[in-house]
Amino acid sequence: MTEKQPNNPLHGITLEMVVTSLVNSHGWDGLAQRININCFKSNPSVKSSLKFLRRTPWARDKVESLYLSTFESPSPWGSRTPDGSRMPTK
Repeated sequence: MTEKQPNNPLHGITLEMVVTSLVNSHGWDGLAQRININCFKSNPSVKSSLKFLRRTPWARDKVESLYLSTFESPSPWGSRTPDGSRMPTK
């Protein structure tokens, strides 16, 4: 059951890969500054963070958003607003 998901930028990327990449990029302190959740502040580990994030959808959404903003390359067609129109370039 491997369906293609062209509009899902996280398709094929596990939550463990997301957390590990963010820790390698920002460190635990940096994650705690960017996302205010205790699993990044108090005795952080990948295992405890995964357990919390799998049970807490709002926190997982924040972590996934940070991952995308950190590692996703910008579109060659420029940014778009939520209604689909192009954002002005600088």
